[in-house]
Amino acid sequence: MHTAAQELEFETVVGLEVHVELGTRSKIFCGCSTAPGAEPNTQTCPVCLGYPGVLPVLNEQALAYAIRAALALNCEIARFSKFDRKQYFYPDLPKGYQISQYDQPLAHSGWVEIEVGGETRRIGIVRVHLEEDAGKLLHAGGVVDSGASYVDFNRCGVPLIEIVSAPDIRSPEEARAYLEKLRAIMIYTGVSEARLEMGQMRADVNISVRPVGSTAFGTRTELKNLSSFRAVMRGIEYEARRQWEVIRAGGEVVQETRHFDEERGITLSLRGKEEAHDYRYFPEPDLPPVVLTDEQIEKIRAGLPELPDARKARYVTEYGLSAYDAGLIVRDKAVADFFEESVRQYAKGPAGAKTLANWVINELQRILADRGLELGQTPLTPAHLVGMLKLIDEGTISGKIGKEVFEAMVETGQEAAAIVKERGLVQVTDEAELAAIARQVIEANPKVVEDWRKGKAAAAQFLVGQVMKATRGRANPQLAGRLVRAALAEVTGVTNE
Repeated sequence: MHTAAQELEFETVVGLEVHVELGTRSKIFCGCSTAPGAEPNTQTCPVCLGYPGVLPVLNEQALAYAIRAALALNCEIARFSKFDRKQYFYPDLPKGYQISQYDQPLAHSGWVEIEVGGETRRIGIVRVHLEEDAGKLLHAGGVVDSGASYVDFNRCGVPLIEIVSAPDIRSPEEARAYLEKLRAIMIYTGVSEARLEMGQMRADVNISVRPVGSTAFGTRTELKNLSSFRAVMRGIEYEARRQWEVIRAGGEVVQETRHFDEERGITLSLRGKEEAHDYRYFPEPDLPPVVLTDEQIEKIRAGLPELPDARKARYVTEYGLSAYDAGLIVRDKAVADFFEESVRQYAKGPAGAKTLANWVINELQRILADRGLELGQTPLTPAHLVGMLKLIDEGTISGKIGKEVFEAMVETGQEAAAIVKERGLVQVTDEAELAAIARQVIEANPKVVEDWRKGKAAAAQFLVGQVMKATRGRANPQLAGRLVRAALAEVTGVTNE
């Protein structure tokens, strides 16, 4: 039977709950270390394991970091907030409850802007609250069909902020842009390294679909603990399509929590979705409310660094970069810091900044992406890049050779001059030598010469390429071009200029 639902076009609606580990040295309610990589269950104490009779004490640095992050997300900071006990049973939660914030969170009503497809959209942030992390389960096999699980309580009590977005996201691409912006802000503010591969930032994704034009929300499902941008995008894509198919088949979407199986690219039902009343929240009796003064908040606000959007705007006005190029640089703070220091050392104004931006975007970021590295994992410094550009400016090496030198600097940390000397990469500028090579390539390519004779000016570029090839890229390209055209004119009597 053909139903009305089958005729409808659907819109995807996504809201994200993002957990970010704060970079404090000790846990949120005790003095246990938060250092990663320790042997399982070696960084615990009676407080974070919830022994009877113990009393938690709020880590002031965690509170300050949470306020700092919330201010950077344009949130309003509550002058009064409190902690609550969120009751639920799970094997990695030894207390049987999690200390979190419920009805009076630390911050609310924020926003961030994202750019997707050339359009800027504002994504609302409903709230930011503080809470403690649970432990970590390690499954022998898949999450759904594991034969055994192991638990590490080291993560119990690590401070988190949960950033809850409004359901303003409409596509996997927007979800990724939003997460990238959040991660950049966390790193810029210094509250977290937000390394996804280490679980320092992970997302729960709420997904629903509705007919295009409808303002009512559909029934949502939740994907838990996704820890990569790719997984979030694939999870949204699959789950939205699954929900469309359920509705188009005449069924109803069930509110539930689902697991995204990355290997198979599908979602699987885990359990019914909990509502707030399922958690039987009540005020945490062992922690006093958090009461903040305007002076405390403004002091933290005054210490905020320049954030990605402001830095991007400055690059456009100060260096004359396009908004697109500036956006590519500022999304990684380490890369942006590298770029700015390079500009300072190169000291050639906006033109020099544009040159540096091209190297950072086209070469540096390409190499980092290809090798799965972050800038800090390479020995490259701004002085390396500037030193290489000076060799190009002086005519010692060509831009083409510069790419080879740059890659070698990223690998070895050697200075450009040393690499050029060691590999014999000095640019060939001897006119007699290049003229002889030009004549050789002309003799070896009679068909191309005939094309030139017939008026095809582009034929010369092929021959210039052959000169570059013969010199292993070391020929001065401008000089090679001039000499090739001169030799062609001499042989054919045609200039094609």
